Amino acid sequence: MGKFVHKGLEDVVVTTSKICFIDGKRGKLLYRGYDIRDLVKYSTFEEVTFLLWFGELPTRAELEDLKRKLVEARSLPPQAFDLMRELITSHPMSALRTIVSFLQAYDEDAEDDSIEGARRKAVRLTSQIPVIVSSFERIRKGEEPIRPDPDLDHAANFLYMLKGEPPSDEEANYLDKALILHADHELNPSTFSARVTISTLSDIHSAITSAIGTLKGPLHGGANEQVIRMLRDIGSVDNVEDYIIGLLKKKERVMGFGHRVYKGIMDPRAEILREYVKEICEKTGNMGWFEMLERIREVMEREKGLYPNLDFYSGILFKSLGIPAELFTPLFAIARIVGWTSHVIEQLENNKLIRPIGYYEGYPERDFIPIDLRGG
Repeated sequence: MGKFVHKGLEDVVVTTSKICFIDGKRGKLLYRGYDIRDLVKYSTFEEVTFLLWFGELPTRAELEDLKRKLVEARSLPPQAFDLMRELITSHPMSALRTIVSFLQAYDEDAEDDSIEGARRKAVRLTSQIPVIVSSFERIRKGEEPIRPDPDLDHAANFLYMLKGEPPSDEEANYLDKALILHADHELNPSTFSARVTISTLSDIHSAITSAIGTLKGPLHGGANEQVIRMLRDIGSVDNVEDYIIGLLKKKERVMGFGHRVYKGIMDPRAEILREYVKEICEKTGNMGWFEMLERIREVMEREKGLYPNLDFYSGILFKSLGIPAELFTPLFAIARIVGWTSHVIEQLENNKLIRPIGYYEGYPERDFIPIDLRGG
């Protein structure tokens, strides 16, 4: 019986969904039927948000209405900023997890379990998470949080709140495209944990708290931060071969490579992001970073037959935009909140408690021996 166990639920279909489709053999990724390449090329993060939530691309009026709602939701209760100051020594992902959970107590729809109530909370969380991430970073540095700018779109506003000055159109565009690429990816671990939590009919804040805690792990969202650390350790392109071969000989993981879904092919999101990273490194005079990435890719493909995933390139893009490495995974959450909430709502619309079984390999049934007869 044990031979039928699928460790890590690999290749096990646990639900149906209309949100995201992945063809791992052909390197295809679709949001609601639209190819990710087209969405990155022609749309904006707000358009993709509407698409993931409602199933169709918005009309101009629908898009403007959503943007207005997102802008209006860019606020936190004063108590959230007080909590940030209490958490100042925490990792930003730990702080984000705690504050999102905390916000449930201040949400006007906290006890509304309807689908419409979940949609309203999805709007708030999507707008609040960038405020949390940027404000906590400024507080950690001894600076005051910056109020959101209602005239800036989602990506541009985050960069403004983080750095204190409006980004260039080019910087905002790079981040906007990255957010689209991170917005959803089928039943990845954090999305699955959100669906498991909401399947118990818990509240949406609890589901998103579960997702953030899952995303924090270095085998999921935390890999992009680890890639930057690896590049710093390597130092230059001349050191890449020896460094990577050394890791492989010690059977250590090279972060940013391999994917549970894309096998024998590069993650299509990585392919797209690679071009943006090359562009931004050329413009900022940091081609050394890109050259190291390319050399690592060559070594890994040659030695292990493994290809880059999204995390391999995202860290350098974020770093080039002046975003600290500790915020790379929170930035992932800024985008993925849209996918998480889409899946949470879909789960609620046709809910069944998610409760898999495990294969027992322990002792057979045993007789209980009273403590006085156990010896010793």
